[in-house]
Amino acid sequence: MSGLPLLSLAIWVPILSGIVVLATGSDRNAPLARMLALLGAVAGLLVTIPLYTGFDMTTPAMQFVELSPWIPRFNINYHLGVDGISMLFVILNSFITIIVVLAGWQVIDNKVAQYNAAFLIMSGLLNGIFASLDGMLFYVFFEASLIPLYLIIGVWGGPNRVYAAFKFFLFTLMGSLLFLISLIYLFVHSGGSFSILDWQQMPIAMVPQMWIFLAFLVAFAVKVPMWPVHTWLPDAHVEAPTGGSIVLAAIALKLGAYGFLRFSLPIAPDASQELSGLIIGLSLIAIIYIGLVALVQEDMKKLVAYSSIAHMGFVTLGFFMFSALGLEGALVQMVSHGFIAGAMFYCIGVMYDRVHSRQIADYGGVVNTMPKFAAFFMLFAMANAGLPATSGFVGEFMVILAAVKFNFWVAFAAATTMIVGAAYTLWMYKRVVFGAVGNHHVAELADINAREFFVLLLLAAGALGMGIYPQPFTEVMHSSVNELLRHIAVSKIL
Repeated sequence: MSGLPLLSLAIWVPILSGIVVLATGSDRNAPLARMLALLGAVAGLLVTIPLYTGFDMTTPAMQFVELSPWIPRFNINYHLGVDGISMLFVILNSFITIIVVLAGWQVIDNKVAQYNAAFLIMSGLLNGIFASLDGMLFYVFFEASLIPLYLIIGVWGGPNRVYAAFKFFLFTLMGSLLFLISLIYLFVHSGGSFSILDWQQMPIAMVPQMWIFLAFLVAFAVKVPMWPVHTWLPDAHVEAPTGGSIVLAAIALKLGAYGFLRFSLPIAPDASQELSGLIIGLSLIAIIYIGLVALVQEDMKKLVAYSSIAHMGFVTLGFFMFSALGLEGALVQMVSHGFIAGAMFYCIGVMYDRVHSRQIADYGGVVNTMPKFAAFFMLFAMANAGLPATSGFVGEFMVILAAVKFNFWVAFAAATTMIVGAAYTLWMYKRVVFGAVGNHHVAELADINAREFFVLLLLAAGALGMGIYPQPFTEVMHSSVNELLRHIAVSKIL
């Protein structure tokens, strides 16, 4: 293991690259801003690769730990570390950043430097969330990550962007306030420590555990988003530019799920078990009901946004069955959803850039003019529906297997998503891609260029590679997942 502060590099390289891009100034220097942004994103990915290659898979302990005092008076430290659960997300986030920079290459021609800088800074902040081992540091990164995304939706979004950005901001902020109150309670209760690892070991009586769990639930449920606090997501997706949608779907939705694993389950294990029925119920509503809502959408982005909520329902379901298979399946689903949802939004973005419509009714016969694109879109639509040999299948299959052991009816309800998911995804695909050419815009379409082909190839490699050979992803998690389950099984009530 090298002596380099790898996690600090993973956080600060994208942020500093973002500041450098910002310094290029006006749109006169747009080509320079794009190049610098791409170099910054690639450098951000390269510094995260040693996290995987130098990772010790045999131990559940935190690795690549960095600790230095930040605000000594309140015992707040700059404390970073990753285990088998969080490490994959740092790498996924850095990979998605490259995709995002490439996605906006030609499309964004106004405030180019600011656009790319917002994504790079956001990438660093998100890595900070996944690597924080200090409660307050986590909170600072958690809140700070809102700002770039808020600006991305509010400045470069669609016609209704201000409404969508405000709604997104207010929803998330409401959850975060309760989260902050819980952090302060834990700080006082632990005798003045903000260390997440200390909190995980600390005994807490049942009633405070319940309250802490519910406060965390509100904060993280909004982020996931779980039903009924999901309504901000379709609005945000529809209005966000393509890059914003990709980051939102691929990374930002994972923060809530990650919060459950880092805070809710280990800090309040008794309350987690007590209220697991509630979470499983909400997850099943998200899987079935939101799947049916997706079925009637006329806007492609809205359809994929609702499908994201249904897929994230699988994640929360996998967490709260307390089995190794369910937890690992949920984590695989999180990474896989990053590739697939990112790819779906990119595909819709490619069509939108040409036709300037997201309505399914405005398309038809796209395969006649864009055969290469139609092939890629087919792959991602199948992966979204959970076709075997794609990453979408692996996670869902593992969660459904775990659910069968847990309760047959829960598994039955969860498995319906396979049918509903296939229904809305493939029906959308059929109406958009096949059939006669419906309008003159589609007849004039040009197939994907080399840049778009490259982006789709990268995402396809992720979705297929993980589907055919998931072991490199699952073996990293084993020891951390087993340790977490062992931790949850022990009561904290004195």
